[in-house]
Amino acid sequence: MQLGRVIGTATSTVRHPTLAGWKLLVVQCLQNDGRTPDGEPLVAIDPLGAGRGDMVVISSDGRGTRALVGSDQTPIRWSVIGIQDP
Repeated sequence: MQLGRVIGTATSTVRHPTLAGWKLLVVQCLQNDGRTPDGEPLVAIDPLGAGRGDMVVISSDGRGTRALVGSDQTPIRWSVIGIQDP
């Protein structure tokens, strides 16, 4: 699990069939201080409705993400599993 800030959304004209209907977020992971960027931004699916600027908890649990989208063939690995209260 990683804490991150939503910095935008990802759009595409062609998507893998398992991602149809899913909102894709661009998330910048943060270090323990909650402010310093940690690595490159990631793309995560969002079942919870997070928006730009929200602090989120994302998971790289591929098995959980595959179960969420209902396919073992999905190319997505990261998913939003929590939104931090303001």
